[in-house]
Amino acid sequence: MRYGIEALNVYAGVAQIPVPALFAGRGLEPDRLTNLMMYNRSVGLPFEDPVTNAVNAAKPIVDALDPADRAAIEVLVTSTESGLDLSKSVASYVHDYLGLSRNCRLLEVKQACYAATGALQLATGYLAAGASPGAKALVIATDVALVDARAGYAEPATGHGAAAVLLSDDPRVLAVDLGAFGCYSYETMDSARPSPYFDIADVDRSLFAYLDCLTNSFADYRSRVDGADFATTFDHLVMHTPFSGLVRAAHRKMMRETGLPAAQAEEDFARRVQPSLVYPAQVGNLCSGSVYLALASLLDHADLGDGARVGLYSYGSGCSSEFFSGVVDSASSAAVATQGIRERLALRRELSFAEYEALLPEALQTLAPQEHRTVDLEPYADFLGGDRPLLVHAGTKDYHRTYEWR
Repeated sequence: MRYGIEALNVYAGVAQIPVPALFAGRGLEPDRLTNLMMYNRSVGLPFEDPVTNAVNAAKPIVDALDPADRAAIEVLVTSTESGLDLSKSVASYVHDYLGLSRNCRLLEVKQACYAATGALQLATGYLAAGASPGAKALVIATDVALVDARAGYAEPATGHGAAAVLLSDDPRVLAVDLGAFGCYSYETMDSARPSPYFDIADVDRSLFAYLDCLTNSFADYRSRVDGADFATTFDHLVMHTPFSGLVRAAHRKMMRETGLPAAQAEEDFARRVQPSLVYPAQVGNLCSGSVYLALASLLDHADLGDGARVGLYSYGSGCSSEFFSGVVDSASSAAVATQGIRERLALRRELSFAEYEALLPEALQTLAPQEHRTVDLEPYADFLGGDRPLLVHAGTKDYHRTYEWR
């Protein structure tokens, strides 16, 4: 039996701003754009929150299932840094608006940008154990950005949205190599969200922790998989992508440690890594959804032929990391193509810097605990009403959030 990802979809909002426009508006040094390797970043609007992002990512997957397969979803896990309550999980709202069976485990997990991978591995193990034959699990990584001018150079790199992965014994997208993984974790304060109003980050500490965890999680992987070699075992590489420039630096470091000349390392990067960076360069960091956005990018942009092994690296600040692997093929690309991620990204409305700045104050309130709130949807009517209905946050009454389909 094989287990892994049956379906994968990404929702990256309905608005974006060109990164050069954001640099210019903030007065950031344009020379640093090259290292960022980004073109656009998704922007959250005041009617979007972690619930709407999660549902809008997962709904096309759930709707494509027949009733029996939909009822087979026995586990729903939302991974998020953007929790709405200290006890009630985001998953409870998501479960309701996806119309899933009431005979379903609901969980919310948190470990910065790593959490979705931890949930994926635990859910895959549950399915492979055979405790409930034919069961499926749905893991949704969902977050919102809480960044403005205070974030400095992190602001242009921070994305918005969610990635949904359906796990089963029919892994049409990615068959996970069971038992082939490596973990590395320790406590560090490289980034955090100490309040529902802003993020903090120690950029240098985070960069070094990311690189350190890649080296050591792969070393743990290698200890479990005889003969594993970073340069030759994997046909493609997919990594957590806070920004593409960091992935380039991480790849360069690992290839240098294998002794590969710099010129060959660049060719290797273009062949094995670059296809996974097309979408991250248009969206920004999706937190724990980032590595699955990169996987979708690979599947939409690489020629996989009859089959390819992919090495995946997931990192979450604080910190925890994992290197694991799986197998994909041309059918994987076909399965992801049905979600139309490329087309949805192209449909996002472009914001000017002035429009972006004007909506920020209200958008940054999206996680704030308010007893009563009404979200004015009228100013954003042009963003809604497409061919695919979207769930929007309409307001809050007695701390209970309400949502509508638009």
